[in-house]
Amino acid sequence: MLTAAISVGFIVVVVLIFVILLVLASCVKIVPQASAYVMERLGGYLTTWGVGLHLKAPFIDHVAKKVDMKEQVVDFPPQPVITKDNVTMKIDTVVYYQITDPKMYTYGVANPMMAIENLTATTLRNIIGDLELDQTLTSRETINTKMRASLDVATDPWGIKVTRVELKNIIPPPAIQDAMEKQMKAERERREAILKAEGEKKSTILVAEGKKASMILDAEGEKQAAILRAEAKKEAMIREAEGQAEAILKVQQANADGLQFIKNVQADNSVIQLKSLEAFAKAADGKATKIIIPSEIQGLAGMVRFLTEVGAVDK
Repeated sequence: MLTAAISVGFIVVVVLIFVILLVLASCVKIVPQASAYVMERLGGYLTTWGVGLHLKAPFIDHVAKKVDMKEQVVDFPPQPVITKDNVTMKIDTVVYYQITDPKMYTYGVANPMMAIENLTATTLRNIIGDLELDQTLTSRETINTKMRASLDVATDPWGIKVTRVELKNIIPPPAIQDAMEKQMKAERERREAILKAEGEKKSTILVAEGKKASMILDAEGEKQAAILRAEAKKEAMIREAEGQAEAILKVQQANADGLQFIKNVQADNSVIQLKSLEAFAKAADGKATKIIIPSEIQGLAGMVRFLTEVGAVDK
């Protein structure tokens, strides 16, 4: 009987110890990196635990919400919007956000994601309603900036910071898409025609410039040829003049040598007069109409003629 009581008591103690260990273990909490725990005591906000090891009071403290502090992204389904020129289209948006205050995130709004989705839809409708279709298609960056600013202000009381908003896709109605495709086709054809005309224009200009350059080169060639011909003619004339001058110098040198020879041999007056007569004969050469001969040379000429006649008779 006593043994059974001891066994029961031992089991109870073991169970109590095990329960106490379980309670103590549940009071130890480790908060991981980039996370935060919102703690409540008896239903009221107590504190926010950051990264590390924490202990809570058993039974009266509990973790109200585990908050992920990393930047997150949510892709909302396409929202129907109407532009300023009454064109209905659907726009798919992507929102990047980060929780900055776990307490405000936990108690500020009941369903944060639904609140952000509805807020995104209404903000997008307000912005697109002030734009026409063409502006909507070409103003993505402007729309993104306006939406981010509006959402950031609206979500700040919820402890949420909207870091970026992107228009993932803009889907206009099928009729508008068909009209846009036709417009783009016409624009491409127009650009093709312009490029073709520009190409033909440039080709014509290049051909004309080529002809002009060819004519200039031909003219330059003719000019250079004329210059070369003139230079050659000038060179020939110079050489001819130099030859004539050299011939004259040689004749003068020969005359000077003859006179020097006569002087050296001491020729008498008769020889000098005879040479003078030969010079006059060469000067006449059958072309002069009248020659005046000094009397001394005339006498000598008569003597020469006489001797010539006598010689002819002897023969």
